[in-house]
Parts: sequence; C-alpha cells; structure tokens
Amino acid sequence: MMEPFKISIPEQQLHDLSIRLKQVRWPSSFSIEPWALGTDYSFLKGLVDYWGSEYNWREQEAWLNRFPQFIEHVDGFDIHFVHVRGEGTSERPLLLTHGWPGSFVEMLELIPYLTTPSLYGGHAEEAFDVIIPSLPGFAFSSKPSRPGVGSKYVATLWAKLMDRLGYERYLVQGEDIGAGVSTWLAFMYPERVRGLHLNYIPGSYKPPLTQNTPSVSEEEQAYFDIVAEWLDREGAYSALHRTKPETLAFALSDSPTGLASWMVEKFQGWSDCDGDMERSFSLDHILTNISITGLPIR
Repeated sequence: MMEPFKISIPEQQLHDLSIRLKQVRWPSSFSIEPWALGTDYSFLKGLVDYWGSEYNWREQEAWLNRFPQFIEHVDGFDIHFVHVRGEGTSERPLLLTHGWPGSFVEMLELIPYLTTPSLYGGHAEEAFDVIIPSLPGFAFSSKPSRPGVGSKYVATLWAKLMDRLGYERYLVQGEDIGAGVSTWLAFMYPERVRGLHLNYIPGSYKPPLTQNTPSVSEEEQAYFDIVAEWLDREGAYSALHRTKPETLAFALSDSPTGLASWMVEKFQGWSDCDGDMERSFSLDHILTNISITGLPIR
C-alpha cells in the first residue's frame, strides 16, 4: 500500500546532533596544499561551525516537503520516492537514480524544468513525469538487513515500483550507484526501458578481456593507464566501501563531523568547482545532503 510521506525529524535527533557538533575533537593538521591529503581542515571547521550555529534544518525540511513524497513497500523494503507528474497530457515517465555521496536531494532542483518546461521556454508536450527513489539504506528508504542488495537487485525493486505506479514503459537515468541500477534495468527489462542515460558507465575502469577480445589499442591502453593511476590516488574510499564497509560505519554513525568529512571530500573532488566548493554548492545544499544521510531512522 503506497503511503504519502512527510519528512519530520524528531526534535530529540536535532538536539543530539547539536551536542555532537559542539563536542568535536579536532585532529592536528599541518600546512600543505588544501585538500592534498584529504578533507581540508579549515573548510570542514567552517562547515561544522555553520552547521551548529546558522544552518536551519527545519527550513530545509519544509523545502523538501514541498515535493510530493511517498513510501511504497516492495519485497520487504520501504522505498522512499519523490513523484511529480508533468504538465500536459503526454505521459513520459523519467526514473532518476542517485549515487553516493548524494541523495534524492541533489535532483530536486531539476524537477520544475522537467515537469513544467513551458515555464522555461519549452513546451508542455516536452514534460516528464519524474520519479526519484532513494536507494535502500539511503535517506528514508529502509536499510538492507542482508547481503546481496546490489545494483542488479535494486533494479528489480525499481521495476516493481514503476509497475505499481502504472508505468509500462519509461526512461531511466543514473549516476554512480544509480548508473549501475539503471544499466541493469535496461539490460533486464529492455521492453520497458525506452531510453538510458548515464553520467557514469559501470565497468568502464577496465572491462574483462578474453582470448576472443580484440587487442587493446594504444589509445585504449592510455585510457586504462589513466584510470589505474586515478584509482591508485583516489580510490581508497571505494575499496573500503566494497570490502570492509562495517569498519567505517561505526565512525560515520557516531560522528556527524566524521560523516561530513567523508562526504565533502568527494563533493570537492568530483565537482567542477576549481578548488572552491561553494562555486558549485551552497553550504545549505551540502549540509542537507549530509543531514539526510545522518539523521533519518526508519
């Protein structure tokens, strides 16, 4: 049974967050190029100070609740999702799946452009119905209690969700983890997926090569070398997520500052900010994404 959903974080959780932000034990730091060794001390100190003094979760909560949200129960999971129907009479469902370290929040500002294009120089018949689910364990979707809830399995959940929403055919878009989910959707349900768009291609690091695979060209090998160098320099987070995630989980669950550090380093490194994160994201946007990760309990 699909249920309307409103975000309402208990005041006790906000009070607990406030206490933890006031009791941070800051590590020592030595002068080096900002972000060269990970999260920049000065930026994080300023972000945490802003979080504890000026950031207003209730204002952000009210903004989030302007978007129609629901909970659907699918195969034992409570799946949280945003669902906004487009203007006009043509039905073009668009399923957007987020990745890490983001959440459904990062896609909300797209919704007016996609659902009401006539307000932005387009035409009503170009509108989409937008569906933005939260991955299991993210935001307000329930957490997996067993292994195996990967991209392929989540794709089956999304297919059932879209079926219950009455959409027989739809378009899909994904980034990061969401790109894996969207790819599996297109692979397993080709008769239902009308189009696939990705801003990360799963398996692009180096596809499996067999005896029947044509020899790698010099250009392809140069690309693989660049990717290998990047993974060596930047991929420690991914190795930890894939191999020993519970080791990190204790620290991130207990410390909002630790969670912020783990996430903002990627916001800075993966955005077109030229070293200044606030060129791409407001502090409120960053902290709402972090809060969405750290506050909800379902």
